[in-house]
Amino acid sequence: MTPEKTYRVFLVDDHGVFRSGVRVELAGVAGLEVVGDAGTVAEAVARISQLRPDVVLLDVHMPGGGGVAVLRGVTDALGSDAPVFLALSVSDAATDVIATIRAGARGYVTKTIDGAELADAVRRVAEGDAVFSPRLAGFVLDSFTGRSPVPEPALDPELDSLTRREMEVLRLLARGYTYREIAEELFISVKTVETHASNVLRKTQQSNRNALTRWAVNRQIG
Repeated sequence: MTPEKTYRVFLVDDHGVFRSGVRVELAGVAGLEVVGDAGTVAEAVARISQLRPDVVLLDVHMPGGGGVAVLRGVTDALGSDAPVFLALSVSDAATDVIATIRAGARGYVTKTIDGAELADAVRRVAEGDAVFSPRLAGFVLDSFTGRSPVPEPALDPELDSLTRREMEVLRLLARGYTYREIAEELFISVKTVETHASNVLRKTQQSNRNALTRWAVNRQIG
């Protein structure tokens, strides 16, 4: 008999007590191993990139950009080697569900889920299924069929030309971060930040950082 595959799980949530509770729920579940956790966006991106889990259980609302920022940071860092993401949130708002799925999550369940259901959801997304709490799937279907109450973002060719990493650099520049602070926040070198900033200026057709900041503020970026 072939032994059951063990899926390595990473937890992302800014509440330590909740992370501890999920660890307890998943401890001893056959085929699942919790290999780490993080409470901030930056820590999550760094540790997921290092540990390479199979599945990330991801909180949606966190300081620093939330679950979407984690998704984008990890995907930018690992590309096709990025793990599968399953959102685990207290929110069941259509805007949160659709934004998280659009960013690349494979499923979305609410924190009312019990331990056995959560373990099953983790296994299912690891094996390629899409998993949603009741009624949340409807939000996603409506989004893809054009009946969603959540509007698609307006077309902006200059903005759409930016890579995920360039968008992260742009957001931090708009908040007034220095190149060194951006490097520390994103765990990259100052030289790499300078390269991304130069690309952002070129793609957005802005002459300097002050002009870029105004451009970003006008688009509510930051």
